[in-house]
Amino acid sequence: MDVQETSKLLDEELYSRQLYVLGLPAMQRLQEATVLLSGLRGLGAEVAKNLVLMGVGSLTLHDPHPTCWSDLAAQFFLSEQDLGKSRAEASLEHVAKLNGAVRVCVHTGDITEDLLLGFQVVVLTASDLEEQLKVGTLCRKHGVCFLVADTRGLVGQLFCDFGENFTVQDPTEAEPLTAAIQHISQGSPGILTLRKEAKNHQFHDGDLVTFSGIEGMVELNGCAPRPIRVQEDGTLEIGDTTNFSCYWCGGVVTEVKKPKTVSHKPLDTALLQPRVVAPSSQEVHRAHCLHQAFRALHTFQHLTGRPPKPWDPADADRVVSLAQDLDPLRRTDGEPLEEPLDEALVRTFALSSAGSLSPMAAMLGAVAAQEVLKAVCRKFMPLDQWLYFDALECLPEDGEPLPNPEDCSPRGCRYDGQIAVFGAGFQEKLSCQHYLLVGAGAIGCELLKGFALVGLGAGSSCGVTVADMDHVERSNLSRQFLFRLDDVDSPKAEVAAEAAHRLNSDLQITPLTCPLDPTTEHIYSDNFFSRVDGVVAAVDTFEARHYVATRCIHYLKPLLEAGTQGTQGSASVFIPHVTEGYSALAIASEDISYPVCTVRHFPTKVEHTLQWAQDEFEGLFHLSAETINRHQRTPTSLADTEGPQMLTLLQVVLGVLRERPQTWQDCVVWALGQWQLCFHYSIKQLLRRFPPDKVLKDGRLFWADSKLCPQPLEFDSSQDVHFRYVLAAANLYAQMHGLPGSRDQPALREMLKLLPLPDPQRLASIFPSDLVSAELGPEQVRRLCEVWSEGPPLQPLRFEKDDDSNFHVDFVAAAASLRAQNYGIPPASRAQSKQIVGQIIPAIATTTAAVAGLVGLELYKVVGKPRPLRAFRHSRLHLAENYVSRWIPGAPAIRTFQDLKWTCWDRLKVPAEQPERTLKSLLAYLQEQYGLKVKMLLQGTALLYSVGWSSEKQAQRLPLRVTELVSQVAGWEPEPGQRVLVLELSCEGEDDDTAFPPVHYEL
Repeated sequence: MDVQETSKLLDEELYSRQLYVLGLPAMQRLQEATVLLSGLRGLGAEVAKNLVLMGVGSLTLHDPHPTCWSDLAAQFFLSEQDLGKSRAEASLEHVAKLNGAVRVCVHTGDITEDLLLGFQVVVLTASDLEEQLKVGTLCRKHGVCFLVADTRGLVGQLFCDFGENFTVQDPTEAEPLTAAIQHISQGSPGILTLRKEAKNHQFHDGDLVTFSGIEGMVELNGCAPRPIRVQEDGTLEIGDTTNFSCYWCGGVVTEVKKPKTVSHKPLDTALLQPRVVAPSSQEVHRAHCLHQAFRALHTFQHLTGRPPKPWDPADADRVVSLAQDLDPLRRTDGEPLEEPLDEALVRTFALSSAGSLSPMAAMLGAVAAQEVLKAVCRKFMPLDQWLYFDALECLPEDGEPLPNPEDCSPRGCRYDGQIAVFGAGFQEKLSCQHYLLVGAGAIGCELLKGFALVGLGAGSSCGVTVADMDHVERSNLSRQFLFRLDDVDSPKAEVAAEAAHRLNSDLQITPLTCPLDPTTEHIYSDNFFSRVDGVVAAVDTFEARHYVATRCIHYLKPLLEAGTQGTQGSASVFIPHVTEGYSALAIASEDISYPVCTVRHFPTKVEHTLQWAQDEFEGLFHLSAETINRHQRTPTSLADTEGPQMLTLLQVVLGVLRERPQTWQDCVVWALGQWQLCFHYSIKQLLRRFPPDKVLKDGRLFWADSKLCPQPLEFDSSQDVHFRYVLAAANLYAQMHGLPGSRDQPALREMLKLLPLPDPQRLASIFPSDLVSAELGPEQVRRLCEVWSEGPPLQPLRFEKDDDSNFHVDFVAAAASLRAQNYGIPPASRAQSKQIVGQIIPAIATTTAAVAGLVGLELYKVVGKPRPLRAFRHSRLHLAENYVSRWIPGAPAIRTFQDLKWTCWDRLKVPAEQPERTLKSLLAYLQEQYGLKVKMLLQGTALLYSVGWSSEKQAQRLPLRVTELVSQVAGWEPEPGQRVLVLELSCEGEDDDTAFPPVHYEL
């Protein structure tokens, strides 16, 4: 099947967010991939879920073992009704329902050499070492990529063998570098100078590049990739250009990604010479000790026929002894590693190894599935070759009593796998929690799955409240695994709550479809938060995260939060009085704005051209239609009430037409005129005003530094982007006027051959030279009023990024690309345009699952007894680059003023009194209790008191009851159940940057 046919079959709407991570070639390889997954306990279920959601071609499940109680703690495809049934067969239907485009089947026999020949990748989970060595040898023999993944309690292991010479076609997640060219010299070597805005480029010696859009030295356009050398001044040596034509202007240099070759060792060799992925030598040593611990565990199971019993000291000592007796690990040169075995680490691992935990399965299953993608897509560098991940800090610290074997013994319940690690007492604590989950999107779905599996809030009168105002969209289905096609357009919170309840019928979930923001504080009130034990945030904007964090600080609630972008993710934990708070410094503007003049006349980068194109869409197809509809019945009010800018906009909407359009051809004529206006006529007008050789008073050229001198374009319907603009603009114009459009591209091409270009004098008579400030004359105003006073209302078009059939993205992408051509700016592709304009965050199921697993590990610590700062972990991962980092959060910063010390978690409490305090007594209490002489007191933005007021004004305010004063000044009315009134103050003698704790005035 060729690429063109495959791309037609790819469901780009379903995988829209994932396409921004993998790209089309990788997605095409993924949907043809064949994978065998053996082992369907919790870890295997996670791998299967991720692969099917992401759209692997076919997945064969293999696990003939019967379902047991301990499986249910992490295996979400199984339930109590499946006990005794084959894990693979019981999981099949649920796995297949995740994605109808993926072929899912079960293999019931043994794994044989003939079977392996039908797969590109084989993944073993929950397998013994003997099977791993046998299957690994056969996979190596036949060039099949081979993975081993395993989790034991709070430790996970992953091994990859992709063969001796595995080629990675696209090693990085980053887009290829591009930069605009200023000049290229003739010579050996030719020297390429980049434009000023690209001087801080990221090109490196040895990078391969190619060229496009160069005028003059056209021999470079589309040439074979050339290696470059970066000079000290930032210029690039590009090889011999002596015999090329003289460079004239324009052009773009683009990086060509170089494939890389990876060489892996087979499992039998890698067992004794392990190459581990770890950020430091200390972590490498820890990984080596865990490597030996896993080897010893396999030996223990081989000798005894069973895993170690939960928290059994004798079994743990036996594992330690077996680890001590193992052959020493060796370096790649064959010499033995001189490293001591960390016996305490091995013992702790053995004591807790009988457990099966959902967060560990989520984390390791995500990494394993990402490695499968690397194998079949040949995108991103694979692991080299072992990864060990542990969260043993979840267990009691040294000196604290450990779980006892009796408390951790099986109960014959769905939490047995978790009880084996933490005990039945801890399980009871989990069931008695009430948590708020903010966000039921991709991360929220994974978290709800985790809550169901661990039993969070599964007790009576407890539970989870999930808040999300959004509805399910089809593009969600490749990551948000609680949703199905039938759920599209339904509220996410309600669908996710029902789906999570099906995973665990004991889980009590309350869905709320109203947002958590300042407008709903009467819903998420003092009473609401008084029943909440903790908050988990799975939101996708910094603004939303910041607001949730402020609520948690206000109510002193633990906050767990996670976020992703592509294959990068993070998970954080914030504990009152223990860790730092969510930092306001992390907040970035998500709606980047650019100066109007830059966007309109002096763009220098692709974002400027896209902003201009988006403004064009808004003005031409939305604002104008709304304005016309508003004044349709009183047309003279257009002249009376609208400014000249809006009147000029309406004139542009009519364009070269003399009347409202009646036919498809009228719409095409208008679109062609709009093309001529935007990309030819208006540029010529700008150059008449500011000629290319214009010199400023100080002798500098006007078109220099950051100003790019534009060039008018000549319409050519054979050029794809010219044609696509007219096609999109004409269809949008037709939609706005309620006329039928057309997708018949051959017919449109023939029509454009027959239509003349608008006469320049005609354009000049309709469009003034300065469209921003021009005043329209009475005759022009009268003409506009006559044209728009009759006829049906127009249909304002709201920009919608996710419908690829509505021409919205097509228009913006084509308009921005043409604008970029005007100014010699490297254009964005349609996909890049859609991502930037739609503010689409690249996303993939693996990263989502991984961060949810990391949050789940921190949840164990938060729910247990109070833990010191050193027990908690912030986490960051980058699956494309095999990077996982976890570190202890910072302690809350201590601030001081005179004798008062506080952190972000503190507040100035003012207890309620009867009768209620006056303003005077409140000020006296603050000075007596906290030593603060108040200078100003505010409630929100309302000023309640100022020391600078006149004595008469102070005399009026000071005797008032506090709530009476706030009601008078701020219009405040207490919400039902409100317990605290929050006030802010400043004090005499404070520094400018002093931020005092809020005053919590109890009602």
